[in-house]
Amino acid sequence: MTRSIDLEERRRTVSEAACQVLARDGLGALSVRNVAAEAGLPPSTVRYVFPTQASVREHALNLVFDGTAARIDALPASLGGTDFAHAVLVELLPLDDERRIELDVYLALGTAALTDPELRPFHDRVVDEMRQWCVRILDAVGVPAADTEYETRRLHAMVDGLALHVVRLDPAGDATWAIDLLDRHVAALAAG
Repeated sequence: MTRSIDLEERRRTVSEAACQVLARDGLGALSVRNVAAEAGLPPSTVRYVFPTQASVREHALNLVFDGTAARIDALPASLGGTDFAHAVLVELLPLDDERRIELDVYLALGTAALTDPELRPFHDRVVDEMRQWCVRILDAVGVPAADTEYETRRLHAMVDGLALHVVRLDPAGDATWAIDLLDRHVAALAAG
């Protein structure tokens, strides 16, 4: 049991280091040597934990997804309506260093997934889950089922676009405007 726990902890350490390298230096810098240096481990350990470059990327994308999902799953069950929508949407925007790194990793690996058939299923899982969160938000604020498909696409596109604006156009700025925009959109949806 200890050996498997140690291996999982090592995978997490290496994945977190890979995320740091990706966020800071981009996909081109994602190498065994750079990830090992970031993790403070010998390259042989990185190769043992993740024998292929694809496995490092896949695990990094899963780590990002799992972090977001854990934060959303930890929201109080008592939240409903626009309060639930607000809480979920805040978790999806890159409002702190952790979420900015997650977005940078998602953007780098999402772009790579367009041409990497091994990475594509992991990317598709993240996109599908984002869609499901949007559906849950719309359900919570009472959007009619007939409008769900359209509004899901619109909300998903809005969140993705705002996330890009926050990290690319004004990375050092205050992102409360993005939260306000989403809150107003959700309130309009709730009002029908």
